[in-house]
Amino acid sequence: MYYIQYPEKKERASLLARPTFDTTNLFDTVKHILVDVQKRGDKAVIEYEEKFDKIHLDVLQVSDNELASAETKISKELKDAILIAKKNIANFHAAQVYSDVTIETMPGIHCWQKNLPIEKVGLYIPGGTAPLFSTVLMLAIPAQIAGCKEIILCSPPNSNGDIHPAILFAAHISGVSKVYKIGGVQAIAAMAYGTETVPKVYKIFGPGNQYVTAAKQLVSLKDVAIDMPAGPSEVEVIADETANPAFVAADLLSQAEHGADSSAILLTTSNELAAAVQQEIQQQLPLLSRAEIAVKALNNSKIILLHTMEDIIEWTNEYAPEHLIISTKNYTDIANRITNAGSIFLGYLTPESAGDYASGTNHTLPTNGYAKAYSGVNLDSFKKKITYQELTKEGIQAIGSTIEVMAENELLTAHKNAVTLRLQSLV
Repeated sequence: MYYIQYPEKKERASLLARPTFDTTNLFDTVKHILVDVQKRGDKAVIEYEEKFDKIHLDVLQVSDNELASAETKISKELKDAILIAKKNIANFHAAQVYSDVTIETMPGIHCWQKNLPIEKVGLYIPGGTAPLFSTVLMLAIPAQIAGCKEIILCSPPNSNGDIHPAILFAAHISGVSKVYKIGGVQAIAAMAYGTETVPKVYKIFGPGNQYVTAAKQLVSLKDVAIDMPAGPSEVEVIADETANPAFVAADLLSQAEHGADSSAILLTTSNELAAAVQQEIQQQLPLLSRAEIAVKALNNSKIILLHTMEDIIEWTNEYAPEHLIISTKNYTDIANRITNAGSIFLGYLTPESAGDYASGTNHTLPTNGYAKAYSGVNLDSFKKKITYQELTKEGIQAIGSTIEVMAENELLTAHKNAVTLRLQSLV
């Protein structure tokens, strides 16, 4: 990790810059696959699976028997852990259910809003270097609670043509309707356009590599909604002299092992802590199963020493981290002043891992500074809202002249006339 001491404010933008990859240069390749799947359906999907995932599939959909038997292929320990995480995630998201309220804005004018589930949603779960069964829980559980009628899931198969049993088990217990052995751009295309086997969905959720990200961006232009803009995962830790260096180092490394393009930032006012964290990183790094990946990510990562906690808060709100861990003696006070972050982890005993897996909050969060304007996935992500209004005789008479004046001044006389005719009918 780079160690920067007391940088000037003018250096903030460059020091907080994320490792970036311009997905637009992938658009030609990705667009070709999207169009091909749109035209040729399952046949194109099967060909791309053979080309990219190195497996020929005669059947794309995971059978009911494969789903039901998945739990026999994982340990009891993992099964129990998934079930505890499921319970916590369900409890947290169920608490977000919104009650419809009717408001009488003026006498005789009643307005209300109704929450309705998005009927068909698609979840993309990467296969890659790790089976992200936790992401299945984070997406399928709120979709189920929201009442989505059809929840489909795509994940790339391994060289044997199978999806990891933990992913299948998580899908089976979380209300997923259908699971398909499809990865990459072809999975996004299948869900966006529909094929003979895969139903078209109205919104696509889930992380992925740069090609998947580019595919989601392209299909979102006119074909289907997506959860949020995506980029490499990231964490920021705020720590003072009271923080435990071993904990801080572990938090930074837990982010670094996500991927070579991940980044970890430590902002601190303590030079002694910064030195101790660097030492801890060197001690813990060789013990990691994904040490090689973590080393690459640490090349994107920094420890920044600042003069005051005021400086740290200002830098943090500008950075808008996906994950923010606050390991300070007054962490609540600092947290109350943070305006831009995806998810915040408070105190010495709260690792990012808790939110990633089992505390109950959602780990699908805005990256790349999008936390300034976007929320993480929540129950509302799987819902849409329809507004209603009803005017009685008293209502149209009370507000009619207001509408007429506004419509006339916008030169929209048909709008005015729609009110005038009603008013005249009541005379």
